[in-house]
Amino acid sequence: MKDVTFITGNQDKADYLAKHLGFALPHKKVDQEEIQSLDLHEIVTHKAKQAYVALGTPVLVEDVALEFKALGRLPGTFIKFFLEDMGDEGLCNLLDSKERSAIARCTFGYYDGTQLQLFDGQLAGRIADAPAGENGFGWDTIFIPEGYDITRAQMGEADDMATYPTIKPIAAVRQFLSDER
Repeated sequence: MKDVTFITGNQDKADYLAKHLGFALPHKKVDQEEIQSLDLHEIVTHKAKQAYVALGTPVLVEDVALEFKALGRLPGTFIKFFLEDMGDEGLCNLLDSKERSAIARCTFGYYDGTQLQLFDGQLAGRIADAPAGENGFGWDTIFIPEGYDITRAQMGEADDMATYPTIKPIAAVRQFLSDER
């Protein structure tokens, strides 16, 4: 298996990734400058290269976007800032009388100083009329995956396991990290 450090300061996030990968990765918080872009690949590439410079060892980073069809690509990669400013209820209200369909996207990036490898996942769905649920992270209280009538934050273990690897390209990351050089 490749020697790599997952960049996060959130133990729950590291544990959640380990559960889905089937193995734990060492993780470390690295303070990073966040560039502003709607391009998820540009953000992940920047984060990966910046983290590599800070640690000097191979890294795995991730970033997410939540795009509302009615708003083009917004909030997209800015979802964290929209949540901080408006809250999950404010995000739901933003779409009152508008199309509620959305796409959740995630990109993981591996960088070892030479090789940059990006892994993409996405899941279609819609934004709830109001936040619901206690599980998950970030915007899980407002995102209803296609084929469901509940938010990701309301899902039990089985439904979570069915939707999470679609948003996040876990299988591709697992295979890449497991392949010997």
